[in-house]
Amino acid sequence: MGWTDERVELLKKLWSEGLSASQIAGRIGGVTRNAVIGKVHRLGLSGRATTTRMKSHRARPRMAQTAAKRPQQKARFAQVGNPAVRALYQPDAEPFVPSQEELVIPVKERKSIQTLTECNCRWPIGDPQHADFHFCGKTKVAGLPYCEFHARRAYQPPQTRRRDSTEVRVPAALETANKVDA
Repeated sequence: MGWTDERVELLKKLWSEGLSASQIAGRIGGVTRNAVIGKVHRLGLSGRATTTRMKSHRARPRMAQTAAKRPQQKARFAQVGNPAVRALYQPDAEPFVPSQEELVIPVKERKSIQTLTECNCRWPIGDPQHADFHFCGKTKVAGLPYCEFHARRAYQPPQTRRRDSTEVRVPAALETANKVDA
């Protein structure tokens, strides 16, 4: 059922009286609450009258606590803030230096997001906001999104001090790649 002029006038009247969208939809009939809300929005209606429910609100008594009665909050952590942006506010901190050397990809072999295919390594190199940003683009290991060099960098074995055994876990895709190379 569509919005006729009579129905729109009734909507405006009921809206100004402070009825809810559900109540208006029930009185008009044949429309949903969401249809009423949409029509009110398209008409730009605002400034509703307050209902009796809104007028009956009473303030709750506040518990008066003095500063002496309030428990003192202790600092949970020694350092506060996001560690990723902490260097921005602490200029004396040393900048991050990657621990491993990055592969040097010749300019002709570099891949952009548009030139990547299913068989290319998806390791990002550089800052995405700079013009020289690219992806590795070398042939990836089956079952992983990266080439063997970047897969070893991404999937590092857990530190032995954190483990009970000295067993080193390597992703299954890398194990099969090593067997094929041997």
